[in-house]
Amino acid sequence: MNIIKMRVAIVSGGSRGLGRTIVENLISEGWKVATFSRNKNEFIDRYQKVYPEQFYWCGLDLASGQLSSFVESVVVRFGGVRLLINNGAVLHQGLFLSTPVEKIDEMVCANLLGPIKLTLACIRTMAQQKVGGSIINISSVGAIRGYRGTAVYSATKAGLDGFTRSLAREVGPLNIRVNSVVPGMFDSDLSACVTDINRDKIIKHTPLGRYAELTDIQHVVSFLNSPLGEFITGQSIVIDGGLTC
Repeated sequence: MNIIKMRVAIVSGGSRGLGRTIVENLISEGWKVATFSRNKNEFIDRYQKVYPEQFYWCGLDLASGQLSSFVESVVVRFGGVRLLINNGAVLHQGLFLSTPVEKIDEMVCANLLGPIKLTLACIRTMAQQKVGGSIINISSVGAIRGYRGTAVYSATKAGLDGFTRSLAREVGPLNIRVNSVVPGMFDSDLSACVTDINRDKIIKHTPLGRYAELTDIQHVVSFLNSPLGEFITGQSIVIDGGLTC
């Protein structure tokens, strides 16, 4: 199988924010990209029109029971899967004692169980292709440092990091690499609820003195996905400007 022709990526939650930035970069590098999100937007419409042979979108979420079917549809459309980026996530911020059980279930399903199931479907495909592959999980500094009001979200991201390390050992012999990227605070829908006061506190305690930019995170994703990162697996790379050092 021609490895060059296998430049096919799946990015969960690729309609906006970091996911959109990653999709845009992969497309610019010549990858065929499949993504899904709950809702369609202007970006999805535009990319479907401009890149009809290179871009594929489906409307579903990580709690859906259709993740395996989605991967199958990507294989039919593009011929396989070489890269998976588990980017999609949900956050319900609030004190743990007042968090509704249904919100806990939603976060665990979307942020941990969903990525695990999507990874399983992709790795089964990668193993059959016998050309290797790469899994990149988007975690959070909440996995390594506690923040008030994000206990369940942080638990799901810590679980994703543990999943990364153990899975890397298991699938390394198949030439499949598994890493996680651990961003600090950056502007997104998930961080929109951070007050200006708390934002200033975070910046004050960050040695590099600012929030992360989307490109800061995307550059590390690109590095892991390039020949420069081909001997890196089982790692959680923190991109937080020194916030957790």
